[in-house]
Amino acid sequence: MPKLKKRRLGFVLDMTPLVDITFLLLTFFMLTAKFKSEAETQQRFTIVRPQATADTSRLPDKDLAIIKIGIDTLTGDTAYYYEMTNETDWFQVIGGLEQYQQIGQGQRIRQIRAGLQELDELIRRTRIVRPTTRFAIDADRRVRYKWVEELMEVLRQNRATVFNFVTDRRPPENPPM
Repeated sequence: MPKLKKRRLGFVLDMTPLVDITFLLLTFFMLTAKFKSEAETQQRFTIVRPQATADTSRLPDKDLAIIKIGIDTLTGDTAYYYEMTNETDWFQVIGGLEQYQQIGQGQRIRQIRAGLQELDELIRRTRIVRPTTRFAIDADRRVRYKWVEELMEVLRQNRATVFNFVTDRRPPENPPM
């Protein structure tokens, strides 16, 4: 005799909570996922930049040699002028130079008009007399960069690679009202 099969009861599963949980998980992962940009995938190194601050220090009052680059108002020629703040060092520097001995005896010279070769000699003698002397370049804003570059080359040849540029302070900018 044939065996009777039991009738199967229908199994009902409500899919609404399952779909709700699936979409909640999908939304959660989408919102918390972090996608890499193209720049992050291409860059394989980090750049550490130096920190800098504005240097608001003043020029020293003593042991300073100032090299001025100016335009003569009468002739319109550009020339170098050399001066020092320390008088004893100043007379030791120009005392050994023949062209300035006669001028220095009768009057006190504060600055000398010099060419590049004379500047080379003056800077070398200044560094011999007092190695701690600081140098400063004071140039007219109308002077071409060539003159400053030649002066910096003379300073570099005499191993005076640390020097200051004398500038005016900018007036504070007025914020728009």
